[in-house]
Amino acid sequence: MIAVGDVARRPMLGPLPSTAEIGRVLTELNHGLLRSAFTGQANAVLVREPLRVRDRRHLVLNPLSFRRRFDVGVASQVAWAKERRGCQVVRLAREEGTLVVANLHATAYRDRRLADAELLRAATFVDGFAHPGEPIVLGGDFNLTVVNSRTLPELASAEWGFEGAGPGIDHILVRGLRGSAPVRWPDDRRRVGGRLLSDHTPVEREVA
Repeated sequence: MIAVGDVARRPMLGPLPSTAEIGRVLTELNHGLLRSAFTGQANAVLVREPLRVRDRRHLVLNPLSFRRRFDVGVASQVAWAKERRGCQVVRLAREEGTLVVANLHATAYRDRRLADAELLRAATFVDGFAHPGEPIVLGGDFNLTVVNSRTLPELASAEWGFEGAGPGIDHILVRGLRGSAPVRWPDDRRRVGGRLLSDHTPVEREVA
């Protein structure tokens, strides 16, 4: 198994740089409450043989130059700037050819325009990275549902060609592949040492 990772936010102690070990020790006090407050955040794609990594890219989803384009008000702009969000993209080789897998974690804030803008930016980046006709898997915590998002229905249009949005905020969209229905993990699958490893239920899909 190969882990392809990209740092979204480095470990911090308030405004001061910290280390992953200090963050881990502090977070052990209360995982549910502290979450990533001290450990930082990252995106990762796990690749298992016979798949092979051919290429990779990373895009910051909410840089200042991008945020400035939107008139969303002061409160939303401040919230948008608090955490660096990214989209990582990898090209994987298989017997049938190549495919593109992208992973993102969008901004979590009550103003859904922020996450919507990030998702559209990520989809545009992934679409430009992929070769013509190359299959794409675009997944992650979008912090959007099909009910409160404008971008998710747009990505399901004939113009974009993605399908597979789930009922919650975690989605695995595919284009050029056949995918099963999204399946939520039962609690016992994500429980280690009596603790849940995620604050909400992971989702998986099989694609062929």
